[in-house]
Amino acid sequence: MSQMPAGYSELLTATTLSEALPFMRKYAGATIVIKYGGHAMGDRTLADEFARDIVLMKQVGINPVVVHGGGPQIKQMMDRLRIESEFVDGLRVTDAATMEIVEMVLSGRINKEIVAAINRAGGSAVGLSGRDCDLLRARKVTRTKRDPDSNIERVLDMGYVGEPESVNPHVLDVLARSDLIPVIAPIGYGDEGETYNVNADTFAGAIAAAVGARRLLMLTDVKGVLNKAGELMTNLSPADVNGLIGDGTVSGGMIPKVETCLNAVLGGVDAAVILDGRVSHAVLLELFTAHGAGTLIGKS
Repeated sequence: MSQMPAGYSELLTATTLSEALPFMRKYAGATIVIKYGGHAMGDRTLADEFARDIVLMKQVGINPVVVHGGGPQIKQMMDRLRIESEFVDGLRVTDAATMEIVEMVLSGRINKEIVAAINRAGGSAVGLSGRDCDLLRARKVTRTKRDPDSNIERVLDMGYVGEPESVNPHVLDVLARSDLIPVIAPIGYGDEGETYNVNADTFAGAIAAAVGARRLLMLTDVKGVLNKAGELMTNLSPADVNGLIGDGTVSGGMIPKVETCLNAVLGGVDAAVILDGRVSHAVLLELFTAHGAGTLIGKS
């Protein structure tokens, strides 16, 4: 087996950095919102790599904003407490007792683990939720269900499940001018001060639009949007997205993800990308290479 010549590894590293330079300049000063969740968040190696990537982004002049999920961790805690969950259209029905657990897990354990990982990697992260500095006001989500026998629709009470109503980006604007990296739990507040559980994808999309992000990166457990042959589609327009949903190519849990990306783009974000968080350094591959790493949904 042949050996690499002396200095080959160092040369490869230098070449990679040199090729990344134009992309670093392209995104210098830009805000990038990253929705972090799925398998990558539960894998220690991938989590540490993600933290280093976020610190690197900040070091080269990019303003990363991390919004995280936590569905599996919430389920684990619910199971430990022997509390059953009910889901409607992929949303967890959240009563007052469940909301306490959701906020404890999201704003407590998960948020602080991510903050700690970024700090270990040499960054300065600060944990927030939508309740801090009135960051995200939410309204109650309502769903309807049609009775198959009577054909009458009835309104389902989702409890404390919310959707973004408005975003006050002031605290994020302040942090963007500092060395601090915001890590945000998807918890919102209502008109009466009540706490709402907000879908992390939707939350990230609302934040990205409000801060005028250059990119919204959605880390998932799939490569991106696949065509009917199972092949990755790298670039989509709003018209493409609507067509793929209409003909069934995009279905199930991918529909709300592409709709979140589409809404963010229509709200002013330059582009949104769905990419595989299980791939090492997926964020850097997307931002700092010519080929990217997932499906980009742009304005045209």
